[in-house]
Amino acid sequence: MDVMKRFLFTIIILAGLGYVGWRVYQKATQEEGNQSRGGPRAVPVEVGPVTREKIRDIAEFTGTLAPKSYFLVAPKVPGRLERLLVNIGDKVNKGDLVAILDSDEYEQSVAQATAELEVSRANLAETSSALEIAERDYSRARELLEQKVMSESNMEAAEARFRAAQAKHEVAKAQIRQKEAALKSAEVRLSYTRIHAMWENSDQERVIAERFADEGTMLRANDPIVSVVDLSTVTGVIHVIERDYLRIQPGQPAIVTTDACEGTTFTGHIVRRAPILKQESQQARVEIEIPNTEELLAPGMFIRAYIQFTEHENAVIVPITALARRNGDQGVFLADPDQSLAHFRPVTTGIINGGRVEILSPEISGLVVTMGHHLLEDGSQIMLPEQQTSRRKPAVVSGENKAR
Repeated sequence: MDVMKRFLFTIIILAGLGYVGWRVYQKATQEEGNQSRGGPRAVPVEVGPVTREKIRDIAEFTGTLAPKSYFLVAPKVPGRLERLLVNIGDKVNKGDLVAILDSDEYEQSVAQATAELEVSRANLAETSSALEIAERDYSRARELLEQKVMSESNMEAAEARFRAAQAKHEVAKAQIRQKEAALKSAEVRLSYTRIHAMWENSDQERVIAERFADEGTMLRANDPIVSVVDLSTVTGVIHVIERDYLRIQPGQPAIVTTDACEGTTFTGHIVRRAPILKQESQQARVEIEIPNTEELLAPGMFIRAYIQFTEHENAVIVPITALARRNGDQGVFLADPDQSLAHFRPVTTGIINGGRVEILSPEISGLVVTMGHHLLEDGSQIMLPEQQTSRRKPAVVSGENKAR
């Protein structure tokens, strides 16, 4: 039993010595390899220059186009649409006739009002004649009363007939005015059967955008027939969040693009900004007025609007791919080509525009690592692109060696 214990103890001692020897050999081999390679292995990276140039703070917004002016053409009176003189896409000028309603009923109303006016005028002539007779009788009665030939009661009766004739005459004149107004009203209603495109503030032609009724349709008052839009200027509608709200002011220029006109830009300016942000979206409506003289833009198109807020001259610029984070700090790795080292520098950034970023502090120059910095720490060894290329070149075999 003692022999077995001693045997097991000897085996354990030999295993421990073997493990320690293996670890010493592994460490020595690793150190020898590092020395033969000249230290820790260098990280292949790509670099970009630190430049000084102009950079603009330009924000991009998306939205849609709306017509600057849009209105519906509708009848003021009910009736059957007899003729529609325009269709979608037609150009119209201010005052152009666009539709005609069936006017028979309104023409009859005009004829009736005309006849009633003529009756009233005849009645006026009759009351005028009666007034003249009553006035003469009243004047004669006053003279006879003065001559003591007529009694006072007869004179009062003549006066009463005169006053009654005067009243009837005034009523007849009032009826004339009433019938003239009725005739004018009937004529106006008749004119409403001829529907014109009318607008204010401009004589420039506009376009029929939509058709809502066809010939033969029975229309009520204010039922739309067509819509008319002004395409000479369109309005770009975007919505901005709270961060950009105060930076946007009426009068600022804006560059607008749309997928329908790829490669073409349109210049407009901000004309109004809503005074409130919608509670559900926390966004405010902003409108951009865009000249559209060639009518390439159409309401409903999706747009991208670019608005410039600030511009910095001679700014320190690095590629945005150079930004990295280490221990919670944002910075860049400055490349030292002479020592083949990379040094991490925390930075404060400014304007970001596309693939470029402004460095406000500290002042930096030279080269920055743009690819491969995820493998770097401050002071890491790096391999620059030209070094990588030279290492990849195959060895040149001389003719003498070939012969061997």
